[in-house]
Amino acid sequence: MGELFRRYWIPALLAEELPENDCPPVRVKLLSERLLAVRDTEGKFGLIDEFCAHRGVSLWFGRNEECGIRCPYHGWKYGVNGECLDVPSEPEESGYRQKIKLKAYPLVERGGILWTYMGPPELQPAPPEWEFIMVPPDQTFSSKRLQENNWLQAMEGGIDSAHVSFLHRGNLNSDPLFKGARGNQYNLNDSQPFFEVVDAPAGLYIGARRRAENETYYWRITPWVMPCFTMVPPRGDHPIHGHFWIPIDDENCWAWSFDYHPTRKLSETELAAMRDGKGIHVKYVPGTYRPLANKDNDYLMNREAQRAGSTYSGVEGIGMQDASLQESMGPIVDRTKENLTTTDNGIIMARLKLIRAAKALVDKGVLPPGRLPQEHQIRSAAVVLEAEKNFLDGGATWLQVKSGEPFASV
Repeated sequence: MGELFRRYWIPALLAEELPENDCPPVRVKLLSERLLAVRDTEGKFGLIDEFCAHRGVSLWFGRNEECGIRCPYHGWKYGVNGECLDVPSEPEESGYRQKIKLKAYPLVERGGILWTYMGPPELQPAPPEWEFIMVPPDQTFSSKRLQENNWLQAMEGGIDSAHVSFLHRGNLNSDPLFKGARGNQYNLNDSQPFFEVVDAPAGLYIGARRRAENETYYWRITPWVMPCFTMVPPRGDHPIHGHFWIPIDDENCWAWSFDYHPTRKLSETELAAMRDGKGIHVKYVPGTYRPLANKDNDYLMNREAQRAGSTYSGVEGIGMQDASLQESMGPIVDRTKENLTTTDNGIIMARLKLIRAAKALVDKGVLPPGRLPQEHQIRSAAVVLEAEKNFLDGGATWLQVKSGEPFASV
């Protein structure tokens, strides 16, 4: 599965983490590799091995010097592409320097996020074109948080619409990024959704149907694009949002969250709510991207709020409600103990697609779907349809990006 992830552009860090030329480097751990993100004197980005090729010192302690970072131990200097620029102890004419190169990966900025590709260079696809990173900067907002469990159990929560009627019911009508949408009441009134899962070239469409009124149904349609992109169906005219879950190692991941609106700027009220940890975002331990509510403090659980119903689980915030329960399963959940139901069909099919794609890649060299920019032109949707229509009949046109046009929402 690690090889599978190495065939995609994945988010590595927020652009705000490398805010200016020659700024301090940032430690980055992805796919169990310890790396260093750097920005040089000319503004070029790079993601290189954290450790000096000489004696293994962490280059996080390095000095920014003209278009490179110099190890403070013995002065070896490296560029953003991993090239060794100077070995002071060796004469240049010896050619020793040219033999040294750190592992390095490309790092490109799109939509306020720095993306990397960690696979074979000859198989590198074009950079990503998800709608949320292609709209103007004032129409999008992204955040990330540390999540202390395997990426897959977190991603599976993102394609599970059944839990919304329970876990988030206390927040649907109070969170400033959710409240006021007509669809909220359909979620609250029908806690037994019917699921229809449809195969798609790059992943799945997962439709959750609930009763509406006058012989109609409320459909929430969640796209999943391999390996780990999901987009939550919208509510009213609130910004549309979604996630990536990127492995740090087997037992930790980065949960990336985005909000954007395809036809208007995000308001100052919306942006303030996102920065305050509302909607799918979280508050942080100061100076970190670890949630303020975390396993060390039992997620600041409030039993009184749980009893009163203001928060169904006692944990505040939609993002942390999800993360707390996903982390509660343990760092890697034991799936042999599961008892799955029909509402888990999306999760079952996603697992099968991932397993098959990973095996096809390793055994036969078949590149997985979801790598190409044209496969990123996808939206989620929330629609009310007549009873005899399935969601693809009534809502397929809303599932493709149409630049500058509104999304389908209730």
